[in-house]
Amino acid sequence: MRILMIGDVIGKPGRDVVRRIVPGLREEQEIDLVIANGENTAGGFGLTVDTASELLDAGVDVLTSGNHIWDKKEIIPYLDDTQDSGVPILRPANYPDAPGIGLIEWKGVTIINLMGRVFMTALDCPFRAADRLLDGLRERSDTPVIIVDFHAEATSEKQAMGWYLDGRVSGVFGTHTHVGTVDARILPRGTAYLTDVGMTGPSESVIGSDKD
Repeated sequence: MRILMIGDVIGKPGRDVVRRIVPGLREEQEIDLVIANGENTAGGFGLTVDTASELLDAGVDVLTSGNHIWDKKEIIPYLDDTQDSGVPILRPANYPDAPGIGLIEWKGVTIINLMGRVFMTALDCPFRAADRLLDGLRERSDTPVIIVDFHAEATSEKQAMGWYLDGRVSGVFGTHTHVGTVDARILPRGTAYLTDVGMTGPSESVIGSDKD
């Protein structure tokens, strides 16, 4: 199975790139599943139904998110019925008592969305949330492929999550900083790891925003 993970898609430039490149890339590389972090697709902050649909129509299968998922209130009603609505959107699983879900099984792959706490909003512990979700998976599913989008600021926290989940999931991929890292590796117990996937958006910018 081939999986493509796309870093934070920023505004219209990011959406345009996804629309232009992903369909051909899927065919050329025979990609089975495309995951994209879509929390900044609407003008750089938040996600709307229209911008989500634009990415899904371009070949993205599942949208993950992070702290900006709440910036456009219109998306919130879609979060609770994501599997039935045809708009597969995840919010971080360690948000306490929030609409939506943090785990989805799609095309035979389980995708988990978590968010860090270092230099971020105070949330439930992402490490304990990961334990809870993985324990639940063992009880009800034999899904062999598990991908984690860990939306976090601190590289140290992302690395800690990679080591914590090594051998328990297929891949841990960081998002949020919009700056890609070059530490892609297979950890000792077989988990693929990358501290930050980077962003999909304007290169002449400051993490996607106007440099001026």
